[in-house]
Amino acid sequence: TNSVGTSNADFPSADPGMYQLDITLRRGQHLAARDRGGTSDPYVKFKIGGKEVFRSKTIHKNLNPVWEEKTCILIEHPREPLYIKVFDYDFGLQDDFIGSAFLDLTSLELNRQTDVTLSLKDPHYPDHDLGSILLSVLLAPREEQREVTMLMRKSWKRSSKVTFSMWSSGFFILFFFLQWNCDTLPYFQSQSLRLSDLHRKSQLWRGIVSVTLIEGRELKAMDANGLSDPYVKFRLGHQKYKSKIVPKTLNPQWREQFDFHLYEERGGIIDITVWDKDAGKRDDFIGRCQVDLSTLSKEQTHKLELPLEEGEGFLVLLVTLTASAAVSISDLSANSLEDQKEREEILKRYSPLRIFHNLKDVGFLQVKVIRAEALMAADVTGKDSLCKSDPFCVVELNNDRLLTHTVYKNLNPEWNKIFTFNIKDIHSVLEVTVYDEDRDRSADFLGKVAIPLLSIQNGEQKAYVLKNKQLTGPTKGVIYLEIDVIFNAVKASIRTLMPKEQKYIEEENRLSKQLLLRNFIRMKRCVMVLINAAYYVNSCFDWDSPPRSLAAFLLFLFVVWNFELYMIPLVFLLLLAWNYFLIVSGKDNRQHDTVVEDMLEDEEEEDDRDDKDSEKKGFMNKLYAIQEVCVSVQNVLDEVASFGERIKNTFNWTVPFLSWLAIVALSVFTIILYFIPLRYIVLVWGINKFTKKLRSPYAIDNNELLDFLSRVPSDVQVVQYHELKQDPSHSPSKRKKNNPG
Repeated sequence: TNSVGTSNADFPSADPGMYQLDITLRRGQHLAARDRGGTSDPYVKFKIGGKEVFRSKTIHKNLNPVWEEKTCILIEHPREPLYIKVFDYDFGLQDDFIGSAFLDLTSLELNRQTDVTLSLKDPHYPDHDLGSILLSVLLAPREEQREVTMLMRKSWKRSSKVTFSMWSSGFFILFFFLQWNCDTLPYFQSQSLRLSDLHRKSQLWRGIVSVTLIEGRELKAMDANGLSDPYVKFRLGHQKYKSKIVPKTLNPQWREQFDFHLYEERGGIIDITVWDKDAGKRDDFIGRCQVDLSTLSKEQTHKLELPLEEGEGFLVLLVTLTASAAVSISDLSANSLEDQKEREEILKRYSPLRIFHNLKDVGFLQVKVIRAEALMAADVTGKDSLCKSDPFCVVELNNDRLLTHTVYKNLNPEWNKIFTFNIKDIHSVLEVTVYDEDRDRSADFLGKVAIPLLSIQNGEQKAYVLKNKQLTGPTKGVIYLEIDVIFNAVKASIRTLMPKEQKYIEEENRLSKQLLLRNFIRMKRCVMVLINAAYYVNSCFDWDSPPRSLAAFLLFLFVVWNFELYMIPLVFLLLLAWNYFLIVSGKDNRQHDTVVEDMLEDEEEEDDRDDKDSEKKGFMNKLYAIQEVCVSVQNVLDEVASFGERIKNTFNWTVPFLSWLAIVALSVFTIILYFIPLRYIVLVWGINKFTKKLRSPYAIDNNELLDFLSRVPSDVQVVQYHELKQDPSHSPSKRKKNNPG
């Protein structure tokens, strides 16, 4: 890296978020070719402190790409270098590494835009010329936060000379002035927040972008039959979504909805690409388009018909920009629920009287990440080979992903941070993962816990034993969390019958012998239940047990003679009530599923072996056309097995909230069938189905029963969400008071 500007070695000690780094990714020059055709499909990643903060769009088939993309990054201190990594995009395969460089931010002059040329290097081949990257960089202190901090300090110095009333009045004036005039200050749901929280609480994003993919028109034919199998990819910054595949059509109907977080006040650009799915080979590119969010007005739904560039046809979208959800990070002293007025505001927001106000806002979640103890040592440093880690914590709820700061060289870190989220689905699972920061490579996994929101006990500080990546067994260390959940039960019930929120594009499934075997065994267990039931009925016909057969015969005559349609949901209702009675009376015969747990552990061991093998053998050597077929079979087995397990777990009261909801629904259905003739029910159902598209042309199709079952955990998920018991020898009282580092 060339030395840039004058050195600022004496940077002032900074509060979090004190510096703003504006980067314009200009272009690349003479990049290394990584594809067979002598070209590359380059994209760029920016990392600070081991965490990815930006990813550029992909420029296809170009060794001198021009990006002209801008990003704004908040940093705690310029001592952390900016790492730039360039990759060649390979669809469906592992992306090829082109080269990397780093920029020493302390070499930049404050408040001055600087053009930088960085030469790319590969540590394994230091002599190779891999090209260069051109950037424009501007490093500046966050003036608004600096002014607030300085005013705070001056006020503390004068506090002995002024009265408390004057002090508080001045800060109330400051609060409202900054609330209206500084768009970089946090957003607050209530005006009752304490003034001292101003510089402790920060908002993570400024709004939500809701995109509904309606349809495609007159797309380009990519297959020999004159048709295509199109799907769509969306990207806004590092956020990605992928639509479902619609086979054999040039006018696909998707009706899918995605939500993006909007981080910049001026908006951003959503990159959209359309692809044709090809089994066993690389997918064909159909076309691309973009949505410039800065041109769209907020709180309004826009219907867009976008022509595809580099291709043929159109995409039809609905795009809505809404205000930000209450998602924030703060210190322990800025506790929203301990402030009585703010707690009352939150309780009022989710009271039963506000059932139909914003159905997507189901509840409020507050997570206190306090500390961790006895973590795994990931680093070996120093002359005495001291084993330490640089842990940081990632808190995830669906697509909301927040991070703590890094505590360096410590196996017993204390974070003392509060994270707040809006709950869109009460059946979501809170995931807390601890990583070890590594500057020169990706972060190392230290442990993870998954906590269903419905299993949380409010206000209780608990020590959660960290689990492995598969969430099947313990790893070293515990993490101390205190979680509070406030939600509207009626809204949560209504939301249960709507489609689940999709997650960002995740790693594509790969073929695994253990996973294929696990899914086959799970489906076999579900099928065996039906087979055993058939054997039982047949044994009644064969009079293997005369008393049982006689009772079954009399029950058959009684039911058939008196059968009414309402008895079908009544039977399910009685089955739920019977299982509930067994649980309450202590006669529950449900057993912990050790079979699934053992299979999951075997699968994790195979994943570890695959990771090691992949380092020795290239991914291309393992890719065959038949693999995609096997992965499809593997996924179908998983879907069928999960469907049967979810039905079983509904009646087993695995999630009491869902079982109670099923009781209410079955009771209502039984009463309706008892009092209303079937022809009227079918008539209403048919009229609703035929007129649904006329009443709401862009409504997203859904099945309420399948949406309900999607919230019930399968047996695999039950094992993953099971809370492990803490080792009795590990006690908070034995924790060292003074941690090194």
